[in-house]
Amino acid sequence: QVQLVETGGGLVQPGGSLRLSCAASGFTFRLFRMGWYRQAPGNERELVADIFSLSNYANSVKGRFTISRDNAKNMVYLQMNSLKPEDTAVYYCNAHRTSGSMRYDYWGQGTQVTVSS
Repeated sequence: QVQLVETGGGLVQPGGSLRLSCAASGFTFRLFRMGWYRQAPGNERELVADIFSLSNYANSVKGRFTISRDNAKNMVYLQMNSLKPEDTAVYYCNAHRTSGSMRYDYWGQGTQVTVSS
């Protein structure tokens, strides 16, 4: 079955770094756009970054976060540098594909990132 398993979250001080990883299985990884979303308490889930062959970033993380993928390992990563308290959220891995009239969206369980001194 489809699985997306995020790891790498935790508590970090402002200005610090974290690297999130997402291990994917149960679908043809290379055909899917992979993304990282986040949701803070009281807020809607928002796109942080996604990647197929090219990557795309939310304005709030441009220059600080880097998304990458390894199609041989079915992995997607999010390197987060210069973290700010407003980056605190649950981060979710997403796999998306549209094929004709079919739309596929898979989600991981989320990993908590807390930026605080």
